[in-house]
Amino acid sequence: MPDDEDSEEEAVPAVPLGDGPAVEGAPLARVAARLTWPQEASRVREKEGNAEIRTPDGAQTLADVLDEVDVSYFDARQTFVAAVEEVVGTGPVPTAEE
Repeated sequence: MPDDEDSEEEAVPAVPLGDGPAVEGAPLARVAARLTWPQEASRVREKEGNAEIRTPDGAQTLADVLDEVDVSYFDARQTFVAAVEEVVGTGPVPTAEE
């Protein structure tokens, strides 16, 4: 039987999120975590192609980013993340107000 105290702890974020402006799209790590690896690029597109990911240039659909990726097979999550970051870059993500 689950402890009510444990359930309450899990519901509260470990880090306060604050009241700042919204950021469009999902973190790439969250999208990558929803998949199992290894994975073909075509299967990633089928499963998560409509997902919008956060990039330094604003939110982009994963399918659009995968169009620019030269890899057709991702042997590990890290390979996928590296290939996507090579296309979109890394850095600060603009907020909805920017």
